[in-house]
Amino acid sequence: MRSSVPSTSPARRGRPWVLPGAAAVSVLVLAGCGADPAVVGGGGARAGGGDVALEHVHGLGVDPADDALYAGTHYGLVRITPDGELTRIADRVQDFMGFTVVGPEHYLASGHPGEGQDGPANLGLIESVDGGRTWEPLALAGEADFHALDAAGGTIYGYSGGRLLVSEDGVEWADRGGMRLADLAADPTDPQRVLATTEAGLVVSEDAGESVTAVAGAPLLVLVDIAAEGGLTVGVAPDGTVFGSTDGGRTWAERGTVGGAPAALTVEGDEVYVAVDGAVLASTDGGETFTELYRES
Repeated sequence: MRSSVPSTSPARRGRPWVLPGAAAVSVLVLAGCGADPAVVGGGGARAGGGDVALEHVHGLGVDPADDALYAGTHYGLVRITPDGELTRIADRVQDFMGFTVVGPEHYLASGHPGEGQDGPANLGLIESVDGGRTWEPLALAGEADFHALDAAGGTIYGYSGGRLLVSEDGVEWADRGGMRLADLAADPTDPQRVLATTEAGLVVSEDAGESVTAVAGAPLLVLVDIAAEGGLTVGVAPDGTVFGSTDGGRTWAERGTVGGAPAALTVEGDEVYVAVDGAVLASTDGGETFTELYRES
């Protein structure tokens, strides 16, 4: 296990993240604890225990170890079974931000300690290699609060404090400069390629964030994800309209809808999972139709 980087070690700087023709780009969705676009669940997983429910879903991911869906929430990491049953992993009540699955039982996240837990207010990058039962700090403890996080082929992309940070090992980080974005997705087939959603539209970088260009003709999206297998890219608009792409996000077609503002998204093959207000919806046909996997009772 790699140790955390001391707070006195700054991230290495790279060229600024600049979108030509856009002097400033405001964020579509603030993924912070008090500014979620949707609140999923209503009163369960709290410090001190109690029934488990989904509240403030900050990230979704499918673990290939058990093919189950996991949700990083304001009150812990929650496993969601195919019949909608919820289990809070290790009964750990803390705020998981930027949660992403990078391999079997291998997760990356950020966030904040729960009530009575030790640690800095901003946890930086944390890692679990046992399915979320235990976590270790990797870097930027006390500094970074990643509201968006993704990884491909060993390259990690994180968005914290209005800046895009990139790392090849989770310890040393390059600062690509300031940009206001809502979500990002690393391309599993090309780790140097990353998509990002902004209020000005979808942008893409082909060089690990050194430079970006606008994706011409792309719909306005708030969330985006790229499947590790099958080549499907999915984006969700602020109103819940779902779009799909089979060429890595270069061209898009409308597919379906989740009926409301999205909070989190993950894509696994043709399976698409979206958290919205009070529910988690699942699709097995690439986002054309959805059924309720979980609904707040």
